[in-house]
Amino acid sequence: MSEREWIEKDFYKELGVSSDASADEIKKSYRKLARDLHPDANPGDTAAEERFKAVSEAYAVLSDTAKRKEYDEARRLFASGGFGRGGYRPGAEYTTAGGGFGGSEFNIGDLFGGGTSYTAGDGGIGDIFGGLFGGRGGAGTRTGAGTRPQRGSDVEAETTLPFREAATGVTVPLRLTSPASCTTCHGSGAKPGTSPRVCPRCNGSGIVSRNQGAFGFSEPCDDCRGTGSIIDDPCTDCHGTGVQNRTRSLTVRIPQGVSDGQRIRLAGQGEAGLRGAPSGDLYVTVHVKPDKVFGRNGDDLTVTVPVSYGELVLGTTVSVPTLEGRVGVKIPAGTVDGRILRVRGRGVPKRSGGAGDLLVTVKVAVPQDLDETATEALQTYLSAEKASGFDPRAGWAGA
Repeated sequence: MSEREWIEKDFYKELGVSSDASADEIKKSYRKLARDLHPDANPGDTAAEERFKAVSEAYAVLSDTAKRKEYDEARRLFASGGFGRGGYRPGAEYTTAGGGFGGSEFNIGDLFGGGTSYTAGDGGIGDIFGGLFGGRGGAGTRTGAGTRPQRGSDVEAETTLPFREAATGVTVPLRLTSPASCTTCHGSGAKPGTSPRVCPRCNGSGIVSRNQGAFGFSEPCDDCRGTGSIIDDPCTDCHGTGVQNRTRSLTVRIPQGVSDGQRIRLAGQGEAGLRGAPSGDLYVTVHVKPDKVFGRNGDDLTVTVPVSYGELVLGTTVSVPTLEGRVGVKIPAGTVDGRILRVRGRGVPKRSGGAGDLLVTVKVAVPQDLDETATEALQTYLSAEKASGFDPRAGWAGA
């Protein structure tokens, strides 16, 4: 795909959001589309698979603040009519015929009819487009510099875990359908037994230079498409790209203490780069299911324990569940309903070592049916309580 085609793609339209959409809106739209279009949910549907690739490509750019800014700026400049009469050529670097800008200010407004100005080597034209097209930044003249291989895109994946597995850590399998290094040519793009040769036109730099009027241009070599090498006998399986779209299985270790919505980065597990270039990264977003017993407050584990009124008044020791088993918690005599008791070091494990605390909330359980003996005993107690002068509503503002 040419750089012009890349710039002319509407990534906002792919994700169904406006160009001023927030990062959260972009993420929410991508997650919905990725779930609906994932190859595992649409087996044999090539249209859904292609749409899934397009959505993933769009999110890889728009979810990165720097890439999104460069993409927006490049599209704005490209849409305004091109650089000068000859038009802008994406990927080309612009210098003066006299040997570069030399730090002087180059006014793009003279070309566009506007007033925007850029300084060479400091946020200039090459910097704007260089970040988008393989990192060829810098607006000065290049001599003998090779092009960097095109790194693979990052890949997004999701997994959902039970609360306790997320707290203690677990290993989960993932199936991904994405571009990966060709298993036949091992990413070189050349047929097994052959090798790419150095491009004779650019001498392996991937860049050619030419002069036009007052300007000198450095742009990707047409013969090798900026790669610096030519493949005479391409691999038949990947057609010379060094990349195949295939489904692969990964085992991902989710660390202990991961929280809902947290992203886990696996370096080099994303899309394969072209012709042996480095792979992108894999980002796994973890969703955590609620638990029937436990809650979480940071690294602290929370649990509510039902107790009787008598246990609060007289005090007792209750058995409370933890992530590892159970622990005895002493309830002091005279404990009020709703009090939180802290058990040190029995909470959510921390990645740095140790663990948070277990926060135990005591909650009075009121019996719904009492037999005659229990009812008489309770009435006797209430009479004795009243006789002692205890008033539960003493000092209450609503009294």
